[in-house]
Amino acid sequence: MTASLIIGYLASICMICGYLPQAITTMRTRDTDGIAMPTFLALGAGSVLFVVQGLMLNNMPLVITNVITTVCSVIIFGIKVKNDMAKKRRH
Repeated sequence: MTASLIIGYLASICMICGYLPQAITTMRTRDTDGIAMPTFLALGAGSVLFVVQGLMLNNMPLVITNVITTVCSVIIFGIKVKNDMAKKRRH
């Protein structure tokens, strides 16, 4: 295993450990008030593009990390849209 691959896997672990707790909390509590939709969409798009780049480069750490963050982003996006629509109906 090359040094760059080891660094890639370590970076993947750091990214997932940094992103996953917040994603789990949001999924559990359904609280999305602190999420800015434009920023969140930009981060989600970045994850999707990193998946594509990882596939093009055959870089599995990049693919694995960003598939996980993309799936979490899609779930949180759905919760955010549902919450925002419910809030609009109440007002």
